[in-house]
Order: sequence, then C-alpha cells, then structure tokens
Amino acid sequence: MNAESHFNLTREDSIAWLTMNRPEKRNTMGMAFFQQLADTTAALDADPQVRVIVLNAEGKSFTAGTDLAEAGDLLAGTAADQREFTRTQILKLQNSISALERCRKPVIAAIHSHCIGGGIDLISACDIRIATRDAVFSVRETRMGIIADLGTLQRLPAIIGQGWFNELALTGRDFGAEEALAMGLVTRLCDDRKALEDTARELAARIAACPPLTVQGTKEVILYNRDHGLDAGLRYVAQKNAAALPSEDLVEAVSAFMEKREPVFKGK
Repeated sequence: MNAESHFNLTREDSIAWLTMNRPEKRNTMGMAFFQQLADTTAALDADPQVRVIVLNAEGKSFTAGTDLAEAGDLLAGTAADQREFTRTQILKLQNSISALERCRKPVIAAIHSHCIGGGIDLISACDIRIATRDAVFSVRETRMGIIADLGTLQRLPAIIGQGWFNELALTGRDFGAEEALAMGLVTRLCDDRKALEDTARELAARIAACPPLTVQGTKEVILYNRDHGLDAGLRYVAQKNAAALPSEDLVEAVSAFMEKREPVFKGK
C-alpha cells in the first residue's frame, strides 16, 4: 500500500494482517479510512490465498474513533440539501463497516489501549475480539451529542446482551478490559502488545487450518441466524450443507482422521 494509506497490509501464509497506520492521529477514522477499509476488505475477500484477517493497529491507541475534524464537514449547515448529503454520507460509511462484516474471511480484532466511539462500530463488525489488559472502550457518541450511526447500536446488543448494552450506550462511560471480558465483548486478555500479536496469530492459525469453505460457510450461517432467527437459520443451514456436501476437504478430513495424520485442506 502507498505511503498515504491508513493501513499496512502484510501476509503470513494464509493470514492477512491489516494494520491501522495513522499513529500520529491515534488512528482516527476519516473519509479516506472508510474507503480504504471497504476496498481492502473486498480485495482480501476475493483473494483465495487469504483465509483469515487480523485487524490491529500501530501507535499508542487502537483507534480514538471517528476523525471529528472531518466529521464536522457533515454537520455544517442546516439546508435541506446539506441534510440529504449528510444522510447519504452516513450510509456510505455504514457500508464500509458492513463490508468488514460481510467479508467471507473471519476477522480477528486485536485491540490495545483506546478503542473509542467509531472504534466500537469497527470491532463490532469483526468476528472475534481480543485485547490487552490496558484496553479502554467507550460508546462515546452519547457524550458528544451524536447518536452512534455506524453499526454499534445494531450489532453490539447481540454480542454483549441488551442489559450491558443499554448501560454503555446510554451513559457513554469508559470501561476497561476486565469488564469487556466479563460481558463478552472480548474473549481473551493479553498482558502486552507482543502477547496480543501472538494470541491473534495462534487463533488465526487455528482457523486457517480448518477447511476454508466450511469456515466461510459457518460465518455466513452465523450472521444469517442472527439476522433472521432460529427457524429461518435452521432451514438456511440445511440448504447450505445440501449444496456444499460432499467436498474434497470433507474426504480429506475423514482420510486424515483414519490415517492419524494432519489434514491438508485446499478449499475444494
């Protein structure tokens, strides 16, 4: 990626490390950030060599949230055309966050220090979240006179439950890593940045070792079930498996089990 990018992209075998790289501004998220997020996610989704994505960050903070200097441009003026412009821009930004969730490849968010405001929108669209013990989170928009509008209010209740969610969204208060673990926002805590990277790599490698089409299908069914409910989800997974089975990877899994060896999956 070029020097002006908000991200660095590196690869380790089938793991893509998507690293936010605006440390001088605490990885705040401006218009270019959202466009690059959507474009990069689409490219990784289409790349058959990529099986897992790890989203992490350089610098002192994971992200301090939306770039308020740029966001101010959306709030300037009260004319009808300005309000319509604001609406369409919000929808565009929403789509960029949703592109991360829609990506067929599982996304692990590796969070350190501050994850504020729009950062909650971002990590709520990821599949797995882990954090360092010094991490601090906040649905900060409430304290800023803004209704969170990029997915937190829609996704976070399904992750942490309605009770926790209501408290955090309505107060806008900061909460730490231990609380985040207790409510299920994150699944693991790490002592430092190195341990965070190592843990993310271990989780990503475990996912990457599974049949990739099965992993992608499982993610799709998880999201479908969340959005459509139990009965529809059961019908959908029945249809999904009827279309996907048998596969070469299934044959390989059975053969490897019988032969007491590690399977080698090819996504076929």
